Amino acid sequence: MHLARFPRVSLGHFPTPLEPLSHLSKLLGGPNIWIKRDDATGLASGGNKTRKLEFLLADALEKKADVVITQGATQSNHVRQTIAGAAKLGLKAKALLEKRVTDFGEDYQRSGNVLLDNLLGGEIVAHLPGGTDMQQAMEEYAATLREQGYNPYIIPGGRFEPDGGRWVMSPVQKSCCISHPNADCALITSFMPRAVPVLRRD
Repeated sequence: MHLARFPRVSLGHFPTPLEPLSHLSKLLGGPNIWIKRDDATGLASGGNKTRKLEFLLADALEKKADVVITQGATQSNHVRQTIAGAAKLGLKAKALLEKRVTDFGEDYQRSGNVLLDNLLGGEIVAHLPGGTDMQQAMEEYAATLREQGYNPYIIPGGRFEPDGGRWVMSPVQKSCCISHPNADCALITSFMPRAVPVLRRD
């Protein structure tokens, strides 16, 4: 897929570092495993969501949006990064949070990423019960904003990728093109590492 044909903004520090996991490689008796540090993208403490947000927020700007709406669990990294990206581009950001965890008390609803969401200029407009249809909730809130004269742009939750996942082709293509003379395998890491092949330079 030729990603250059899609609008894109710069939000992260790319390429992210590639570091050897020598002790893990030794423990497993090979292969030589390296880690692709997508926790070091730089946007509001980093994370792999920066990559797709470079495309999604560019699309929002192209559509003349003035506010973005997104959703996620209470301590969502996706929400944190979306709010940070919107702030960097001068867009308002609204978030709907879903209470998927209920046994950590009220402090859980205000600390961690929720605190950062607010510090970064985002507005948490709702804390909804677990199991809520979050996409429908965003659509309804977007309709309310349109009535107020805003042009909202909806960014789905962290694991949903519109248009068949074209927004996440960037890390996939980049990872498959990683080359290092000593690496057999690499892990892309944000908070959920995954293995990808590495091209050897022989």
